[in-house]
Amino acid sequence: MDVNKMMKNTLKVVLLTSLLPLAASASQELTPWYVGAGLGVNNYEHVATQNGEDSPYAWDVFAGYMFNDYFGAEIGFRDLGNADWTEAGISNDVSVKGSTLGLVGIWPLANRWSLSAEAGVMYYSLENSQNFNNQSTSYSDSDFAPYLGAGVGYNFTDNLKLQAKYRRYEGLDDNAGASAVVPVNADSNYWGLELSYRFGSAAVVAPVVAAVVAAAPVDSDNDGVYDDKDQCPATPATHKVDSVGCTIYENVKNKEDVGSIQFANDSAVVKNVYYKDIERLANYLNKNPAFTVEIAGHASNVGKPEYNMELSDKRADAVAKILVEKYGISQSRVTSNGYGVTQPLVAGDSKEAHAANRRIEAIVTTTTKQPVLK
Repeated sequence: MDVNKMMKNTLKVVLLTSLLPLAASASQELTPWYVGAGLGVNNYEHVATQNGEDSPYAWDVFAGYMFNDYFGAEIGFRDLGNADWTEAGISNDVSVKGSTLGLVGIWPLANRWSLSAEAGVMYYSLENSQNFNNQSTSYSDSDFAPYLGAGVGYNFTDNLKLQAKYRRYEGLDDNAGASAVVPVNADSNYWGLELSYRFGSAAVVAPVVAAVVAAAPVDSDNDGVYDDKDQCPATPATHKVDSVGCTIYENVKNKEDVGSIQFANDSAVVKNVYYKDIERLANYLNKNPAFTVEIAGHASNVGKPEYNMELSDKRADAVAKILVEKYGISQSRVTSNGYGVTQPLVAGDSKEAHAANRRIEAIVTTTTKQPVLK
């Protein structure tokens, strides 16, 4: 059984499987992606040691993805340099380069140091120029070669890392058959430095702030609104208040009898003596522009009720007209109604009762602002 061939096939399966979706848990806020490049020296075993020498300079570029803090995968391109040697009179000039796919393990150490190990496969292209008896031939071949590696790294920052690397490549062979006068069978040892950059930035740890215990809210005047929102801090406890702790008021209407005027029998003419009373009523209304007045006319129980009702209307209208036209009270604030003999002031059929009932009464509707109580 070809052990090298079996090893190559096993690595192919492992590395291709690693490309399946895996959950990434990158450290802090750093992304799982990184890129880098390396430079080093390479030695081809079995060939350059046989009457030849290496052109040892090698380089590589790569990109990687960390599945978690300790495990990732890399792809890249590597140039392992040249080897020149002569065997059995045949000179060879070989170069190897190709694409790589591998798995990487990282063990963080203290003070930003870390160790790493890797395993993977290189799909290489081998090119060889041979010269024998002044006849030159050139050929190339491609195949898979497994590799193993180890390294020591140091993080200058959370993103920038420098590593010293060693890699061992097995089976860098050609299978050119008749094209090659002498087939190439070689292994390789690589030593170099790599610089990589990981994208993202480390999460900033928020400082731990001691919990602030809020003071219990206070309602000094017991009105249901806390002091920090109370704009009227001394409202009586019996008052209803609004959202800022101030007393809610309502307008209350009351009827007030402000006096009466008598008329002669069967007359709706206002006697001059009563003009002073009407003027006082007008002044009262002017001082209180929200008040209104009803002039209520009445009659004595002499004659027909229908006539007395009409007469009481005329008496009320006469006083209302004086208020509006002489003293300037708005018509919208003055109403006049006749009640005939339906509301006598003095009961009976005497001369005195009839005189008292021939009258008007001024009923003022007042509006007062009063607090709404709970």
